[in-house]
Amino acid sequence: MIIVTGGAGFIGSNLVRGLNRRGIEDILIVDDLEDGDKHRSLNSLGFVDLVDRRDFLDRWSAIGQGPIEAIFHQGACSNTMETDGRFMMSVNYEFSKRLLESALERGIPFVYASSAAVYGNGDDGFREEPACEYPLNVYGFSKFLFDRWVRRILPEAGSQVVGLRYFNVYGPQENHKGRMASVVYHFHRQLEAGGKMRLFAGSEGFRRDFVFVDDVVDVNLHFLDHPEASGVFNCGTGKAESFVALAQAVQDCYEGSEIEEVPFPDELVGKYQTFTEADLSLLRGAGYQRAFTALDQGVLAYTTLLKETDGYYRVAT
Repeated sequence: MIIVTGGAGFIGSNLVRGLNRRGIEDILIVDDLEDGDKHRSLNSLGFVDLVDRRDFLDRWSAIGQGPIEAIFHQGACSNTMETDGRFMMSVNYEFSKRLLESALERGIPFVYASSAAVYGNGDDGFREEPACEYPLNVYGFSKFLFDRWVRRILPEAGSQVVGLRYFNVYGPQENHKGRMASVVYHFHRQLEAGGKMRLFAGSEGFRRDFVFVDDVVDVNLHFLDHPEASGVFNCGTGKAESFVALAQAVQDCYEGSEIEEVPFPDELVGKYQTFTEADLSLLRGAGYQRAFTALDQGVLAYTTLLKETDGYYRVAT
């Protein structure tokens, strides 16, 4: 069995789909469906059971007795605007620690979602080392703290532990994320409503590492295939693109679409990453050599699905 926490979420559901494409359906999904619409991400997927995340650790002793091939810990509060630090630390830090401790006790490979948010404004670079890390919000801090805890226990770990620092991931099945969904998704909604794509003032100078979710899934599965590798690794393309370039890629997919500039929000001042670009040296050193999807190709694939099925997969493959 493989366990995927956050399996009804954006990256988690795409990861389950990636496992299904390998013929793997012996999967336990851990998530919550307080947002009932998240079930749409599960409709096309093959898995054996769904457990609410709040019940999971209490049931772990029974679940953990059977053979478990790996745990993909994708579940988290990913709202970068969340200000309740106690909630954020409970969900993203304490739960993650308890789950990893249980995995280590049983020798189960553990691959988890970290975030490029740990790098803050990126002034010191985007290398997986403490000198580069200074998060700007409590979400980034929760990921930063768990990465730091992982680094402390890694020398004594008897089984695989991998953290993947996701950069700006976009792609299907992110509808439930609302405000936190990718810019591509929001552009689609704006155009669908008959409006224009809205870009913050200064977007030509805002450059991010936009990575297609299929590539993120592929990196996760690389570490499933290589259980000897452990550590914290960046998961991005290694190439920053401006938000203007992203808007233009979307514009190419919608005939007659237009772009308009809007003021930069006051609430994001000092909390907004104006530049991200993954340093891939450690990831390449861990044997992952595949090329990442070009921005225009990823945008085309995603917007095609948005137009056809509102961004959801109707079949697992």
